[in-house]
Amino acid sequence: MASSASDEVVLYEARDGVATLTLNRPDRLNAWTTELEARYFGLLERCDGDPEVRVIIVTGAGKGFCAGADMDMLRGIGSGSSPAHSRKPQTYPLTIRKPLLAAINGACAGLGLVHALMCDLRFAAAGTKLTTAFVRRGLIAEHGISWVLPRVVGPSRALDLLLSGRVVLAEEALGMGLVDRVVAPQELRDTVTAYARDLAANCSPTSMAAIKHQVYRHYETDLAAALRESNELMVASLKRADFKEGVASFVERRPPQFAPLGKS
Repeated sequence: MASSASDEVVLYEARDGVATLTLNRPDRLNAWTTELEARYFGLLERCDGDPEVRVIIVTGAGKGFCAGADMDMLRGIGSGSSPAHSRKPQTYPLTIRKPLLAAINGACAGLGLVHALMCDLRFAAAGTKLTTAFVRRGLIAEHGISWVLPRVVGPSRALDLLLSGRVVLAEEALGMGLVDRVVAPQELRDTVTAYARDLAANCSPTSMAAIKHQVYRHYETDLAAALRESNELMVASLKRADFKEGVASFVERRPPQFAPLGKS
């Protein structure tokens, strides 16, 4: 029997320059599996290469965003088995050139929180629970979270979240910078989609890709090196058609018509 779209472990929808990827294991709070990972990363790669897609949203089906690694998978790893396919690093989403927005609609734990942090911005539904959880499973700070989390919330808050594995609600998460905006659950999808569509309609895809590169690369450089590279990128941007279009559309009071992002 052929599978339907609803059988996919990650759903895909694209409209108005925005692709929405929905983790689709609602009966397990979208717990992470190697199958889900392969599908999600494959869709991210597809979006990165699709000129019609300018912004990407990731969210969860049902009541959760992602409750972490599936327990059956964890038991398999604990017994000595390993994933059959060659895995990309969990930091792979950071390499996607287009804005990646997390719409955290419910429980976000462990590997689910890792992947929320691999997004560029995080919107959360009010009352959502978030936790690192690793220490309470006898694990360590996995998959790059020890690198990204201190840069998002600061070292001491990162240590609080990692050492305790405690649950924080979206409202506390907002106060510490773990999420960027908290909205009513029924407004989450519309709020994130409106933000994404604004980026898709009014912001240069090439400029957004360059800015993402600057921000993540300059984590690891000193100010002088960051300034040198920014100056080089600025000179290049002044020569592009997007700069002329950005100025012309502002003067003419019309929406800009920026070219899509080319292949990497």
